[in-house]
Amino acid sequence: MEIAKNYIYNMLYQIVTLIIPLITVPYVSRVLGKEGVGTNSYTLSIVQYFVLFGMMGITLYGNRVIATVRENKKKLSEDFFSIYCLQLFMCTLASIGYIVFTIYFVEEDRYIYLIQSLYLIAAAVDISWLFMGLEQFKKTVTRNTIIKIIGLVLVFVFVKKSSDLWIYVLILGSTAILGQAIMWFYLKSTVSLVKINIKMIRSHFIPCLSLFIPQIAIQIYVLLNKTMIGSIATKGDVGIYENSDKIVKMTLAIVTSLGTVMLPRISNTFAKGNLKKVSYYIIQSLNFVSLLSIAIMFGLAGIAKEFVPWFFGKEFLQCTNNIIIISPIVFFIAWSNVLGIQYLVPTGKNKAFTLSVTFGAIVNIILNVFFIRLYKSFGASISTVISEAVVTTVQVIIIRKEVNIFKTLSEIIKYFISGVIMFVAIRIIGNKLGSGMVTTIVQIIAGSFVYITCIISLKSKLISRLFVIIKDKTDVA
Repeated sequence: MEIAKNYIYNMLYQIVTLIIPLITVPYVSRVLGKEGVGTNSYTLSIVQYFVLFGMMGITLYGNRVIATVRENKKKLSEDFFSIYCLQLFMCTLASIGYIVFTIYFVEEDRYIYLIQSLYLIAAAVDISWLFMGLEQFKKTVTRNTIIKIIGLVLVFVFVKKSSDLWIYVLILGSTAILGQAIMWFYLKSTVSLVKINIKMIRSHFIPCLSLFIPQIAIQIYVLLNKTMIGSIATKGDVGIYENSDKIVKMTLAIVTSLGTVMLPRISNTFAKGNLKKVSYYIIQSLNFVSLLSIAIMFGLAGIAKEFVPWFFGKEFLQCTNNIIIISPIVFFIAWSNVLGIQYLVPTGKNKAFTLSVTFGAIVNIILNVFFIRLYKSFGASISTVISEAVVTTVQVIIIRKEVNIFKTLSEIIKYFISGVIMFVAIRIIGNKLGSGMVTTIVQIIAGSFVYITCIISLKSKLISRLFVIIKDKTDVA
C-alpha cells in the first residue's frame, strides 16, 4: 500500500499544480501580455542552465543513493551530508558564475536576470531528494501545496500591470526558496550528525557527473527551445511557446508523478537483487501511464481550438496550433519517464540513459535551427515532438531484451482506439458550441465519459491495472 499512498499524495499535489496555473495563467497572460510572459520565460531559461550546473544530477543521484541505504541510519546520514556538501559547493560556483554573466554580458532586462538568481538560492537549499529517497512524499507534497497557494495569493494581490513583471518574478523566486527551506525543519528527525571528510564528498562527484551529462541533454530540449526562439525570433514568440508548452506540461505532471514514486522503490528492489520484480513494476507502470497519457494527448488536441481564446486571450491565439502539434509529447515523455527514470537510472544504466537523451538533444538542436527560422514557436513545437519520440525510441531499443515491453501492446492499441473516438466526440461538441469556458468543461466531462466507456467496451484490463498500481499486489518473488 506504500506505493498507493505515495502516488495518491503525488497525484493530489499534481492536481493542485494543475489547478493553480489554470487560475493564474489567464490572469498573468492578460496583465503581462506575451512580451512579459516571454521575458520571464526567456530569462528563467538562462538561469536554469546555471541551476543545472549547480545541481549536476544530484536530485536523481541523491534520490537513488538514499533509497539504497535507508535501512542503515549511519550510512544514510553520511551519504546525505557528503552529497549535500557537494551540492552546496557546486551551487555556490554556479551562483558566482551567474552574477558575473549578468553583470558583464547582460544589458536588456538586467534587473529581471538578477531577481531570477533566487532560483540558485532555492537550488542550494533543496534537500527534497532525501525525502524522496526515503519515500516520505507526504512531507514534500504538503509543503509544495501550501507554498503554491501562498504564491497564488501574492500574484493576485501584487501583480496588477505589465510593469509589475519584476514583482511576478520576485514572487515566484521567493516562494521557490521558501518551499525548499521548510524541508530543513524535518531534517533533525531524519538524519544524525556525523563526521564526514573531503574523501567522502569527492566519492560522489563522478557518479553525480554521470547523471549530470544526461541532465544537460534533457535540459537542452526543455530550455534551449525558449532560448533559441528568443534569440532567433522575438520575446513574444517565446511567450506563445511558453504558454502552449505550459498547458501540455501541466497535464503531463499527473502522468510523470508515478515516476517520482517508483524511482526509489525500484532502486531499493534492484539493490536487493529482485530483477524479476523490477521488470514487473516496469510493465505495470507502462500500462498505467499509457492509459492516462493517451487520454490526455487526444483530449488536449481536441479542446485546444475552443480553450485558447477564453483562457489566454486573443493575443495568444497562436497557441491553438502549438498545443495541437505538441500534445503527442505527453505519450512519449510518459514512456521515457518509465523507461529512463524508473528503469535505466535506478538500475545504474547511466550510459544508456545518457545515450538516449543526448541523441534526442542533438536532433532537437539541428531541427530547431531550421524550424524556428521558418515557423518560429510552431517550429520549436515540431522539433520538441520529434526529439521526444527519438528519446523514447532509443530507450525502447536499449531495454527490449531486458523487459518485455511488447506485453503492453494489445492494451495500448485499445487506449489509442478509445482516444481517437474521444477526440471525434470532443470536436463535434466544440463545433456545435463554439469557444468558451462552458464548452471546455462540457468537452472534458463528455470526453472522459466516452474514453472510459470505450476502454470498458474494448474489455481493457483497466480495473486490474489500477489495482496493481494501487495495492502493489504481486505474486512475483
